[in-house]
Amino acid sequence: MPRFNLFRKIVLVLAAMLVLLAGLYSYSNRTSTAVLREEMNKSNTSKLDFFQSQLDANIDSISLWPNLLIHDPDISALKDAEPLAGSYLDLDEITLVKRIQQKLSTQESSINWKSSLYIYSPKLNRVVTDTDAIKYDDAELKSRMKQGWQVEPLPSDGAFEFSLLTAAPYKAFNRPEDAGLVIEVRFDSQNIARMLDEFKSDSRRDPFLYKKGVGMIYNSSADRRVAKELVDKLEQQKLMDASNQTIALDGENYLVNTKWLPTTEWYLIDYIPYSDVIGPIEKSNRLFYMSVASLLIMGCILAYLLYAQVQVPMKRLVQSFQRLKQEDYSVRLVPKGGSEFSFVFMRFNSMVEQIQELFDKVYLEKIHVREARLKQLQSQINPHFFYNCFSFISSMAKLGNNRAIVLMSQNLSSYYRYTTRQERDFVKLSEELEFVTSYLEIQRLRMNRLHFEVELPSWLRQLEIPPLLVQPLVENAVQHGVEEKAGEALIRLIVSEENGRVRIRVEDNGKGMEETELRRLQRKLSEPMDERTGCGLWNVHQRMQLKYGEDAGVSIGRSDLGGLRVELEWPIAPAGGAEVGA
Repeated sequence: MPRFNLFRKIVLVLAAMLVLLAGLYSYSNRTSTAVLREEMNKSNTSKLDFFQSQLDANIDSISLWPNLLIHDPDISALKDAEPLAGSYLDLDEITLVKRIQQKLSTQESSINWKSSLYIYSPKLNRVVTDTDAIKYDDAELKSRMKQGWQVEPLPSDGAFEFSLLTAAPYKAFNRPEDAGLVIEVRFDSQNIARMLDEFKSDSRRDPFLYKKGVGMIYNSSADRRVAKELVDKLEQQKLMDASNQTIALDGENYLVNTKWLPTTEWYLIDYIPYSDVIGPIEKSNRLFYMSVASLLIMGCILAYLLYAQVQVPMKRLVQSFQRLKQEDYSVRLVPKGGSEFSFVFMRFNSMVEQIQELFDKVYLEKIHVREARLKQLQSQINPHFFYNCFSFISSMAKLGNNRAIVLMSQNLSSYYRYTTRQERDFVKLSEELEFVTSYLEIQRLRMNRLHFEVELPSWLRQLEIPPLLVQPLVENAVQHGVEEKAGEALIRLIVSEENGRVRIRVEDNGKGMEETELRRLQRKLSEPMDERTGCGLWNVHQRMQLKYGEDAGVSIGRSDLGGLRVELEWPIAPAGGAEVGA
């Protein structure tokens, strides 16, 4: 799983926080919207109930007029009037009609609705209104003799006339010819339209009345197309009797409230576009979500600035310290801008430069110490060999062996010329082996039984090695091997190369060593030298490792000749060493 950097962590935390906030807001908003919708439905229902009560009060008031008027003495007198003898009313009848008209006018003015009262007198064949008393069509009146409110359309667009007939006696509804008096009250649907206008004036609602098979009564500013489509939808889905519902028309939702008016047997329908109710909430939601998105963007920008200005420089600093830990002292940081990290980068670069200079000095000092130690180890070889040679010359002089002394002196002269050039770090392998041959010739002067063999491949003759590496091995083979054993003495020196490594093997047929002694001697070669550690092999081993590394050195084992086998081994081209010549 990939590691999350600071930028991703901050963005994830910020996003999680904003998502949680948006989720809580969305839940709260849905709850609030549901509560608002429920409260709106309750409020609409209450307003519809109030409108119904007002409408019923007016209609009920008008419905009582015939019952009140029929008991009026003047109107009762009209019921009991004698039939007309001619075509005109007499003076008493005219006076009676005038009093009735005044009462009708007063009654019509008792409410703010525009209404009309008609009193039909079958005996006088007259219909009395507040302004006139004329003849009427008896057949037409009898055809309209029905109980309850009747609705008839008017010539004007969308208007209706409501009428209510009352007969005296009441049973005359079934036998209109027996009626002594008929009272009719009428009012125009414009009265209801004005009430709808007042009902609408305090809100964005659009109420209207509807009766199936009759039509609709609109307020003055109603959208009749939407109203008709709503009615069709309600009728199709049989939702007319439901009090509250949501209807979709042309992709827009409407909150619709319906109310049955038992007095007139019409439906009061009120609707409001859902967007008008939810619009402000949706606008608030959009503003909130835009704010959340803006906060997320600004948070991402802030997180990126924090990441770019803090974590990236810190990461570069950590990576540079890792490279410095791996001893890469070339690492440098490029300061950018004027931030605190630029100062830290400059101090880091200064520190690395000082460390690099210090390590360069220490490295040079280490090289100088290493070279001085090599010189010191090399100088320890020369006195050791000279002591043996002078001891031999002294012995030969005592024995009077002048020839041996002369040969020794010549070989010693060659050896001295070789050792006086020891300031050189490397000599050719052929020169080193010629020097060893001179040494063996000197030793053969002391021991006639000594024989030696030297094998050097031609391609290795030009190989350069540190001086005085092989002679101590041969010297140990003579002194500690063949010299202490009687009989023929054999020393074999073989140079070989395999897999990029050079090996010089010195073998003898001397007395050899036990296995435990061999392991002890091999272990001592890597330990600090003390008074019990041999100088020659230890010096050679230490010089080999100082010059060629820990992969080089001296190894000791048993020889097939019966004595010891001492081997020098190192890579052909070590750092700072020599390579095979042409």
